[in-house]
Amino acid sequence: MASVNTNFGALVALQNLNSVTRDLERTQSRISTGLNVASAADNGAVFAIAQGQRARVSSLSAVDDGINRAVSTVDTALAAGSAVSDTLNSLREIAISAQAGGLSASQLTSLQSDFSSLRGQIDSVLGAASFNGVNLVNSTTGLTVLATDSGGSSPSTISVTAANLTTGTGGSLNGLAALDVSTAAAAAVTAIDTAIGTFNGAISTLGSQRRALTTQQTFLTALSDNVERGIGNLVDADLARESARLQSLQVRQQLGAQALSIANSNAGIALSFFR
Repeated sequence: MASVNTNFGALVALQNLNSVTRDLERTQSRISTGLNVASAADNGAVFAIAQGQRARVSSLSAVDDGINRAVSTVDTALAAGSAVSDTLNSLREIAISAQAGGLSASQLTSLQSDFSSLRGQIDSVLGAASFNGVNLVNSTTGLTVLATDSGGSSPSTISVTAANLTTGTGGSLNGLAALDVSTAAAAAVTAIDTAIGTFNGAISTLGSQRRALTTQQTFLTALSDNVERGIGNLVDADLARESARLQSLQVRQQLGAQALSIANSNAGIALSFFR
């Protein structure tokens, strides 16, 4: 029976249309953002977990930045070490040359002049080996960086040892300071060999510590990638599925609108009874 007071069919059709419209809006939001959970309103628990993991990704990035700075500092020291190592080899060559017989006093003086000049370059090179205010080969103050984002009162760290490798007072190469190849070439060779062993040992330690930093950096990159993938598993939308659903909902919305139009026109049937 038709009623002009209550059109139950239109109410049902309107409810169905509103439901489809809400689903359509959610689907459009997922497609436009690429996220199945874009806010706490979508899924509060999942959103909270995702936000926590996003914070961890940011923390891992900060740790990686610190390790990058440490690697750059060590690389600067190693570059200086390579230059000084070549200089030490040149000093040894001069000392060996001074041991050769038949050299005049002026020739020995010239060799000593070359020796002193090269020896002075050692401290110049080591003094310039600074990155971000840290010099690992011209002081005894090393550096410590975070290894992970664990935090707390006892965080995991990686330490890089510094060494004063200069020829000055307190430096590991101080034994070179007073060498004179023009008068004591043999003693100079012995002292230089000792200096080379000491210097290479310190540089080798730095090289090992750099490898430790690089290894940790590789781990942090893999960890960050896995955390981001986990976030994606939690909140990312399946765009192929949502696209197919969008087309279905658009058709259903059109059909719902048509059904509502038909239901609204049913009340007009009552008028035909009075014609």
